[in-house]
Formats: sequence, C-alpha cells, structure tokens
Amino acid sequence: MPDGTSDRPGLRERKKARTRAAIQSHALRLFTDQGYDQTTIDQIIDAADVSASTFFRYFPTKESVVLFDDFDPRIIAAFQAQPQGVPPVAALRVALREAFVGLTAEQLEEQRERLALVLGVPALRGAMLDQLSQAMLLVSEAIADREDRSRDDFAVRTIAGAIVGSMFAVLAQLADDPDAELADLIDEAFSFLEGGLRL
Repeated sequence: MPDGTSDRPGLRERKKARTRAAIQSHALRLFTDQGYDQTTIDQIIDAADVSASTFFRYFPTKESVVLFDDFDPRIIAAFQAQPQGVPPVAALRVALREAFVGLTAEQLEEQRERLALVLGVPALRGAMLDQLSQAMLLVSEAIADREDRSRDDFAVRTIAGAIVGSMFAVLAQLADDPDAELADLIDEAFSFLEGGLRL
C-alpha cells in the first residue's frame, strides 16, 4: 500500500529550483549575447528580476552561475542504489546514464552552452579545476563506502580520478561535437575504463 511519501521534492524545494534555473537561464543568455567578462552580476539580477540577496543566496560568485548543477547528489544516490556485488565502475556507469539519459533537448543545449563558456573563459576553467577536485573526492567517498574501504585508500582515489577524468573527456567531446549524445558518450568512456583503458 502507498504510504503517502514521495521522492518528489516539496513545494519549497521546487520553487527554489525554479528560481535558481531562471537566474541561470538569464545569465547564460547575457553571456551569449554580450560575453562573459562584459556581463556583471547587477545585469544578471536585473534580467532575472530578483533582488541581490536572492541572487547571492543561490550563487556566491558569477562563476558559480555557470558551474552549478544538481547532478552530483542524483548520481551518488543512483550509484548507492545499485545492487551489491556490481563493481564500482560498472555501478557508476549505470548511475551516470540514469542521471543524464532523460535530459530534454533544451537541457542538453544549455549544457553545451555552459561547456562552451567553461572551456572558453580562463576564470571558469580555473574554477572548474576546483569543481573536478571536489567531484573526485565525492566519488572516492562513495566508492570507499560501497566497497568498505578507507576513504584515503590510494587505489580508490586512483579509480575515482580515472572516472572524473573520463567525464571531463566526455564533456570536452560534447562541446566539440554538436551531434554527440551525452548518454552514448558516457557509455563509450566507461567501456574504455572497464576494458582497462586499452586502445
């Protein structure tokens, strides 16, 4: 029998997500129209029709407007839900596909726009390096917990680094190839990982 609970976020969380997405959408339009460096936070605030306090509640910097997404918690939750006994790389491959396969054409285009900005703007490339470092830590912790290993286990960190590096390769390919499918690129990258990185 249903117990009345649901995995769907509550009204407050949905409203916050809509506000965050609206700010990002207006910011990306401005970045595309007039350039990242030429766009100020005040211009984004005016375009999104929000207060300064609202903007900074969601995004502490201009860089974070481009770099923020909510994929990490969804990916980790899907990874943790994979059956025990499935190797960590295979489990993460499934989790990533589940997180990205349902993106709409509009969402994929927004991802491409963000990637083009990150790869083309030095300040964003620098900020993304910190984000990749945080992603490697998150993946390391998830793998260590699943495999009952220490979180500072070098083998775990190495696997996490290979996974995060492969995802960076996926994103770079997605930015270069307008016809590429994100889910298919993830599968191809992980087939290399699971095959021992043989060419």
